[in-house]
Amino acid sequence: MNKPVLHQLAWRTCLLTAVIPIAIRAQEIPQNDGIGRAAGTKLERVEVNSRALSDVELRRQSKIAKQYFGREELDKYGDTTLPDLFKRLPGIDVQNGSPTLRGLSARYTQVLINGEPAPPGFSLDQMSPALVERIEIARTAVADQSTQAVAGTINIILKEAPSRAQNDLRATVEYYAEHPTTGFNYVWGQRKGGLSATLPLAYFEWHGIQNIRNERIMEGLDGNPSHAVQRGQAGFGGWFITAAPRLNWKLNDDETIGLNSYLRRIASYSHSSYANLILAGLPSLEDDSVGSGEGNTVNLNMSWNKVFTSERKLELKMGGLQTHSASQSSTFYRDTSTNELRPQRLSLGDVHERGLSQSGKLVELAGDAHTVSMGWDFDQRRREERRTVTERGILQTDSLEGESFAATLTRGAVYVQDEWEIAPFWSAYYGLRWEQIRTNSVLEVSTAPVRNTSAVLSPLLTLNYALDAKKRDIVRLSLARTYKAPELNQLLARPIINGLFPDITISNTELAPDRVGNSALRPELATGLDIAFEKYLSGSAFLSIGYFQREIRDLIRNVTTRMDVPYAKVPRWIAVPQNFSKAQTSGLEVEVKGRAGDLIPSLIDAKAPLNVRSALNLYWSKVDAVQLPNSRLENQQPWSALLSVDYRWQQVPLHAGATLTYRPGYAAQATPTTLYTTNLSRGFDLFAAWTINASSTLRFNARNIAPVETVTATYLPDGFQQSARLPSTIYGLSIELKL
Repeated sequence: MNKPVLHQLAWRTCLLTAVIPIAIRAQEIPQNDGIGRAAGTKLERVEVNSRALSDVELRRQSKIAKQYFGREELDKYGDTTLPDLFKRLPGIDVQNGSPTLRGLSARYTQVLINGEPAPPGFSLDQMSPALVERIEIARTAVADQSTQAVAGTINIILKEAPSRAQNDLRATVEYYAEHPTTGFNYVWGQRKGGLSATLPLAYFEWHGIQNIRNERIMEGLDGNPSHAVQRGQAGFGGWFITAAPRLNWKLNDDETIGLNSYLRRIASYSHSSYANLILAGLPSLEDDSVGSGEGNTVNLNMSWNKVFTSERKLELKMGGLQTHSASQSSTFYRDTSTNELRPQRLSLGDVHERGLSQSGKLVELAGDAHTVSMGWDFDQRRREERRTVTERGILQTDSLEGESFAATLTRGAVYVQDEWEIAPFWSAYYGLRWEQIRTNSVLEVSTAPVRNTSAVLSPLLTLNYALDAKKRDIVRLSLARTYKAPELNQLLARPIINGLFPDITISNTELAPDRVGNSALRPELATGLDIAFEKYLSGSAFLSIGYFQREIRDLIRNVTTRMDVPYAKVPRWIAVPQNFSKAQTSGLEVEVKGRAGDLIPSLIDAKAPLNVRSALNLYWSKVDAVQLPNSRLENQQPWSALLSVDYRWQQVPLHAGATLTYRPGYAAQATPTTLYTTNLSRGFDLFAAWTINASSTLRFNARNIAPVETVTATYLPDGFQQSARLPSTIYGLSIELKL
């Protein structure tokens, strides 16, 4: 971070932490007993009891339809990364390492860390579950968080400062595709008086190999029909180390200061090699390649909480962020005269990103029925990027290579919300949020900056009705306006040349287009309806049935056309994101969880230590501009299912279980001329945990047993391409110690 930015960040930090509390203190009204309001008010339930409640009880008391997953679920399989955990949670799919809700594309699912947007470059496969306290999944939006949550929100709550001393270690050895890997998780926590601290650390290596099969029927390098099949292997791996230190200082009964951070260092590599079978023409082929990358992230946040009276509370937050990543990749071609590999393309990238955020929230209890909150969010990030691509030592595009790109993204929001206890059986949540996102990007060769501004007003309403006095049967209804702003790379006019046709003196094909952004993109707006019925049985068993519907305006899709471009002497096929159409999606989601004896007491003894979780999700969608069979939203499967069981033996200290997930193959008509297909997806995982004594546990797991080849294909009127990948099974062994 350069000195001006550091000075600015330091100055604003001092101003907000020193001036604001003093100004607020000057307006304090006399205090009574802090937050000692009568039991049953909302503020006390949230602040005092939430940690002690079970996942099921938190779900039952939530103001909106929400799922909670705590330490028991996070630890069960001994996962080393969050995507391994997510794929076994009901209603979640994992696509390319990113979680998705409602079967929609990952970009419709909002991922937060401690309620704040995840830092740029953040990847869930680089975070250990050991850093996480719990995971919350909200099916509808709330006003005090960003409403960029068309499908829903996944909030990752990092380890909190402990109420007692903690000193836990987990050492792990895994075997994946011919390579053993090692890792460890360590969590230290301590409390002394009003000061408490926790330090979670995680280090992991990963290695993997996928078998690859590619087939293409399309125009070749000479413009004539071609047909080729490639078979090969792709290897990848690396290591990461992360830490999430957290400090809480209780100054008195009414005032607390919190400091928390997220630190990450990562290094990675990749390589691929192919054997080619040319069946016709002069095809363009994937080249053998090697690549490497490294990066680091520093995210620091501070909070100040002040309770003025039993009816009023204020929370202020601010944070700073800095990330850096560098990458390089090389491809090689085989010299037909010598059969030797020679350098073809070299790509170098370097990205710096800095950010500053500030937010505030005032909570006011209005009588016994209302909890009113109002606040603001501000976030500004600046990205500086430099990229260079050379072909056999010559710059790929003279006007762009090596030029720096800079972009500033500014997000601001204000909101108000109310939690209303209408009557013993009725409660409501309603809110209003206004959010604006501004981007300002500059490429050195450009004559003017590219600007884009989007603003959305989001009204939100949830009604909850309990059918019985004990609130074991609850009906929830939610209406919400949500949106998805265009990503930065969708706005930028900087072209990305397709790797199959890197020579810009010849044309490419519709199946292998270049990519360029569109600065005129508007945000996708969604109007949503959610209805859910939740039945809570004895113990921790429950049944949930939910229906959702989304109406999406200004749907963004890539549209491929052939046009003249400034960086090439011949017309090229270009994929440009456009506000393509309207779309509708709906779905039915069923989830059952609990001890088997509580779910079916007529068949299984209530004392049997057998736990069951199952889920079935059905999805429908349609895009108005595509009036053809299989018209549906991208990456949305027609249905998915999950079944998970685990059993605790009473005679021996053994806990074991298995999870099966299934998603069928399907076809999606993206445009009137473009059809995508994907085959079925299946996952089968096992775990066994042996409790040696009160302070040590030995855990074994096997993930992705009997893997299924993933096959995706794209069909156009004059061509076809298909890609197949077969992953490997992962075996893991870990020892957990409470020191």
